[in-house]
Amino acid sequence: MRENNNTTGEEGILMLELDKAVLGMAVLRLLSGSTELVAAAFMLKWNQIEKALALNAVLALVGPLVLITTTAIGLVGIASALPLSKLLLILAGVALVLIGLRA
Repeated sequence: MRENNNTTGEEGILMLELDKAVLGMAVLRLLSGSTELVAAAFMLKWNQIEKALALNAVLALVGPLVLITTTAIGLVGIASALPLSKLLLILAGVALVLIGLRA
């Protein structure tokens, strides 16, 4: 998070300049977490194991998609700062995590 030296308004509120990649990753994680909380509330409301398991299966599909998307956003954000070899190592690590989740 970078601080902007400009203040706005008479109150002197300090404006923060957020990196777009970080903002995108954070928003995606907030949406994902909110989805998890809503799903948990539905599980408690329905109070049926069959429905809870079905909803849990859907969440299990969404989790890796969120991981891939947030990682992709982050990699795009730092692509110019890292050498290609390190980017490939990061991608290999993500691939191994996803392979491990399938087992």
